[in-house]
Amino acid sequence: MKLVYFTHSLASCWNHGNAHFLRGVMSELIARGHDVHVYEPAGSWSLDNLLSDNGQAGLAAYHAAYPELSSRTFAPDADLAGLVDGADVVIVHEWNAHDLVAGLGKLRREGAPYTLFFHDTHHRAVSAPEEMRAYDLDGYDGVLAFGEALSRVYRHWGWGDRVWTWHEAADTRRFFPIDADREGLVWIGNWGDGERTAEIEDYLLAPARAAGLPLDIYGVRYPDTATAMLADYGARYHGWAPNAAAPAIFSRALATVHVPRRYYTTILPGIPTIRVFEALACGLPLASAPWDDAEGLFRPGSDFLFARTSEEMTRILKDFRNDPALRAALAASGLETIHARHTCAHRVDELLAILARLDAPSPARSIPA
Repeated sequence: MKLVYFTHSLASCWNHGNAHFLRGVMSELIARGHDVHVYEPAGSWSLDNLLSDNGQAGLAAYHAAYPELSSRTFAPDADLAGLVDGADVVIVHEWNAHDLVAGLGKLRREGAPYTLFFHDTHHRAVSAPEEMRAYDLDGYDGVLAFGEALSRVYRHWGWGDRVWTWHEAADTRRFFPIDADREGLVWIGNWGDGERTAEIEDYLLAPARAAGLPLDIYGVRYPDTATAMLADYGARYHGWAPNAAAPAIFSRALATVHVPRRYYTTILPGIPTIRVFEALACGLPLASAPWDDAEGLFRPGSDFLFARTSEEMTRILKDFRNDPALRAALAASGLETIHARHTCAHRVDELLAILARLDAPSPARSIPA
């Protein structure tokens, strides 16, 4: 099939956590012989920031890891019909302009023969619902939501059986265990908008110091107050790292910690975000701050360990430091679960199954008023 995907950026992973999954799925589709076209808007915020911080050299890791991938930029006044000409499937990521989203739906309503999906991988449907309801999805065949809790939001909005839960997953072509000398903890994550400041302190910074483990942190959008907090706890802040370099970074650490954003611990349970998939795919032992694995994606206690309090996280990190057998058992179990259920190849299988059920292409339908 010919698949067209509209993303905020394929080339940049700067504050763009969906880049890992997008690249992995596109790579898997290409490996299976599908005709894949990716478009990103000219002057995308993520790419502009990456180039501002790192120049063209910041793209080197992506190009080296994904030689088969490429994307084309489009202007706001682009000929959308030309961009999707001959497409069997078109997927539009939620981090795109409203005019683009509406324009592709209009083409579909007017008879374009592709199947059209809206792909939502964020919490704005609950944290800023007015922003998401402002998207004109009339004409879309369905929604791909990255968690069942998010799917329920779209069902409540009238999508019924035309929303599918499509979790993120690990690109195991690039994310796999690497033998190396290991010490300390690593944490890869963006500071964001204050959604987990207290949790980072309580479940990462304070326990790492109390456990006597050196801590290396990578990510962007850390204000001065954040970097000062890291320094107070003795953590080493390295700034941005390309997603493609994450397996090598993971290979130098004994373990990592998952600190979910607040919305994923409250009103969107069951969504672990990409970092859990990445760490387990790389065989890195993981301890997690509380969240509800409502969909049974993993085997808590075997694939990773939950810490209910800061003190319990300290105890777990001390166990990680002192018990190689515990680290090895967690690494093996987590890797087994990833390979059994959560690779980008699994998600491509799921996408193809959805398309088969729709018997694509099918007539466009309007969303309920």
